[in-house]
Amino acid sequence: MATVVADADEAVSGIEDGSTVLIGGFGPAGQPVELIDALIRSGVTDLTVINNNAGNGRVGLAALLANRQVRKIICSFPRQADSYIFDELYRAGKVELEVVPQGNLAERMRAAGAGIGAFFTPTGAGTPLADGKETREINGRTHVLEYPIHGDVALIKAHKADRLGNLVYRKTARNFGPVMATAAATVIAQVNEVVAIGDLDPENVVTQGIYLDRMVAV
Repeated sequence: MATVVADADEAVSGIEDGSTVLIGGFGPAGQPVELIDALIRSGVTDLTVINNNAGNGRVGLAALLANRQVRKIICSFPRQADSYIFDELYRAGKVELEVVPQGNLAERMRAAGAGIGAFFTPTGAGTPLADGKETREINGRTHVLEYPIHGDVALIKAHKADRLGNLVYRKTARNFGPVMATAAATVIAQVNEVVAIGDLDPENVVTQGIYLDRMVAV
């Protein structure tokens, strides 16, 4: 059974310097901002962060970057109109970047959760994203070998949880949360509400409580 903690600071306690942290969200949608703010307050540093984006504006992930707590970011969409904090840090050589096509990003985390050692995909073949990677021709098409992305910690956001840690999401805020929950050693969720066991329709549960370690209602 997942532990229900009192606040976001308690939820992120114990995350160590140098950790690999999977952070849910598709831009602001589904981003666990309160958990990220707690991570900033904790002062943990030298993080490798996996997210779809590289921060928006000056809040959430962007604020974590601005506080110089991230050594490397792995994402599929690092640059947009309001990603100026990442842009400035990257151009100054103060943060590393690994660009991963969006489908590959999701599949690499899903592979981690499924225990898959590696997989071949045509995505990225013949581009700089395939440089230095093993390739193989399959059915007349070049494929690139990709490896799973495992996290020390996953920070995700869901709509509701029951006291067993079963999660339901709200529409597009679901995005990377379910695959991240399977790919990390410790999974921490912020939810809008924790309800009694039996209050969630089992058919609507997306992430089962067996994956969750801590949750906090914010």
